[in-house]
Amino acid sequence: MSGATRSAGSDGPKEQGLQRWWVYQAERFPLVRHGPLILAFSFSAVAFSWMLRSDSGWPSPLSAVVAFFSCLCFFLQLRIADEFKDEEEDRRYRPFRPVPRGLVTLQELRVLFVLTGLLQLGLALWLDQKLLVLLFVTWTYLALMSKEFFIGAWLRGKHLLYMVTHMAIMPLIDLYATSSDWLVFQGHPPSGLFWFLLASLFNGMVIEIGRKIRSPVDEEEGVPTYSVVWGRRRALGMWWLVLGLTFACAFLAARRIGFVLPLSIALGMVFGAAVLIGIGFLRRPTPGAGSWIENWSGVWTLVLYLSLGPVPLLLREFG
Repeated sequence: MSGATRSAGSDGPKEQGLQRWWVYQAERFPLVRHGPLILAFSFSAVAFSWMLRSDSGWPSPLSAVVAFFSCLCFFLQLRIADEFKDEEEDRRYRPFRPVPRGLVTLQELRVLFVLTGLLQLGLALWLDQKLLVLLFVTWTYLALMSKEFFIGAWLRGKHLLYMVTHMAIMPLIDLYATSSDWLVFQGHPPSGLFWFLLASLFNGMVIEIGRKIRSPVDEEEGVPTYSVVWGRRRALGMWWLVLGLTFACAFLAARRIGFVLPLSIALGMVFGAAVLIGIGFLRRPTPGAGSWIENWSGVWTLVLYLSLGPVPLLLREFG
């Protein structure tokens, strides 16, 4: 969608009060879209850690609650950090976004960032103060990432390295979510957790690449999508590659909980559909065709985390 089209709705009456924040979340952090994915992400982390440690029963509901709201805050903080990092580019190329058009200010977002951090801090203290160590580690990496590790000019021309260094936040967030189970009740990571965290790293790349593959008509000035910097064929090939790497890591993780065949069938079907969607995109890069890739990345993510947490847990107890 072009910038002109996107900004068409920004000339109406200026939003007031809480309505501003409702509009902001709808545009930049839609809870209806992100909420189910974050719930699957966080509960999968807790459930997978539990299944590595125990042959029966259910993880602590308190762990699940802390993991979900902590992850929700982490992903909102990532969005807010992007608002600061991209301020200059947004004002120049994307004036339709909430900050450039004055819907919310960076100072207000800074306050929101602090409030979410206080919520995470309170949740950690409520469950177990040992969580504070990993919480501060994740915050530190997020802070460094928001400053582009103080080598932003050098990193920006190295698109693959830039993506990997930024997506490394995903396994850190997942490690924190899993720690609300294993750190609280066991004290050390269970064997097999590594493959789950590595799957999170590659899946972050699936989402990142998938949301930045667009048809030529949908490209925007000042937005270095992967379909521009790599070309559509290479970008799509990289998307398929990280899908495959995620699949491999998920397979090895599923071996630890005895869920290899169901996971392989589920992810195999989604992967097969991803190949077909990609081929269709290459043949006919019509307006909006890239949204299929972005949306399918979300479907893949949902199936991945459901297959490594809630579904095997339910089948183990009731199957």
